[in-house]
Amino acid sequence: MAQATWEKHGSLPVTRGSAGRLKFLIGGLLILGAVAYLIISGTASGARYFITVDDLLNNPAYAGQTVRVSGAVLGDSIDYDSQNLVIEFTIANIPAQYDDLALALHEAVNNPDAQRIPVRIENQVKPDLLQHEAQAILTGTLGNDGVFHATELLLKCPSRFQEAAPEQSVNNISGT
Repeated sequence: MAQATWEKHGSLPVTRGSAGRLKFLIGGLLILGAVAYLIISGTASGARYFITVDDLLNNPAYAGQTVRVSGAVLGDSIDYDSQNLVIEFTIANIPAQYDDLALALHEAVNNPDAQRIPVRIENQVKPDLLQHEAQAILTGTLGNDGVFHATELLLKCPSRFQEAAPEQSVNNISGT
């Protein structure tokens, strides 16, 4: 049987000069820049959870784009077609800044000067929280017909989630 031996005839020259380091440094900086860009763009786009009805109607840049808009539901405008799973209602503008959500919703639906927008949602069962003066947060697009075509609906009803004062809780327990 023949023996095979490996011999090292000399070492190959290894160039670890400035060109190799420069390539490594540039590659690292590109990766770091890409990660920083993704973090900044993700934070900037998520900084605002939703826009108001006024913002949507007054800014033509939102036309045709998918946006998240918030408004107060007008209870008498709710129309639900249970056969075709179509919900239609109108929302009124809620100011961007408010101290009391329940009061802001009440004032929005009772203000005849507040901008309003009709909403249409297809293929969704009517939620129990869809009622008068609920806050609707909708994701969708504003159509050329002036109707907001929503694909997602989130609702907040502040009257259902108001906390009782401590003395009210004690009175309910004791039966007085």
